[in-house]
Amino acid sequence: MSVTVSRAMNSIGTAPPARGFLGGRLYLRQAPGGHRAGTDAVLLAAAAPREASGLALDVGAGVGAVGLALALFSPRARVGLVEIDPGACELARENIAANGLGERVFVHEGDVSSAASRRAAGLAEEQADFVLTNPPYYEAARVRVSPDEKKARAHVAKGSLEDWVRACLALLRPGGTFVMIHRADTLGECLASVEGRLGALAVLPVLPREGEAATRILLRGKKGSKAPLALLAPLVLHEADDRFTPLAEAIHRGEAGLPW
Repeated sequence: MSVTVSRAMNSIGTAPPARGFLGGRLYLRQAPGGHRAGTDAVLLAAAAPREASGLALDVGAGVGAVGLALALFSPRARVGLVEIDPGACELARENIAANGLGERVFVHEGDVSSAASRRAAGLAEEQADFVLTNPPYYEAARVRVSPDEKKARAHVAKGSLEDWVRACLALLRPGGTFVMIHRADTLGECLASVEGRLGALAVLPVLPREGEAATRILLRGKKGSKAPLALLAPLVLHEADDRFTPLAEAIHRGEAGLPW
């Protein structure tokens, strides 16, 4: 399998090996075709608390961008990369080794939506302290599915968002933290998928530019909490001239977390 080394910026493409993700802190090997990690992965990784400890799971991990970034930010955390695609799992293992994280980061190859597959992949119920996920953004009945099998698997859900979230929460311990990034126009579905399961919800809208509508939301909650929801001030990614805002630039370089 041929691969390229890429970095997460405004648009994702082939980049010199000296750069990597997070301003050169994380080297990430990605297949030249199929889904490619980018700003969504950077934002999701930045959603976890710095210096987190315990077990964190990156569900739908792809080649491992989110989980590996979290492992760099939090040297006391153990991280599981949960992914169904064998090719992505192979690259994730290469990325773990390339970044020297083999003692703390592990690949769980299986279908998160199946309890039997989760068990076979070595995942125990209600053991994770953190679950971060970037679910497939579309349902097959609502979009034209890409003929590229890898892109289709990454972008189009075979079940409902609620099914995906329920499977993720089965892995999260009581009191543990769940974080999801999704399209802003699915906010209602995202909230419905966690109703009665999470509390202390925080919704962070992500705007391309000041004054524009949000295109992404990040949703954070605590399993079993009864605390109310908070709608946070938005994160703005770009200035009028398309440069990153100072905070967005710092997040992309791995120097700042999200403003929760």
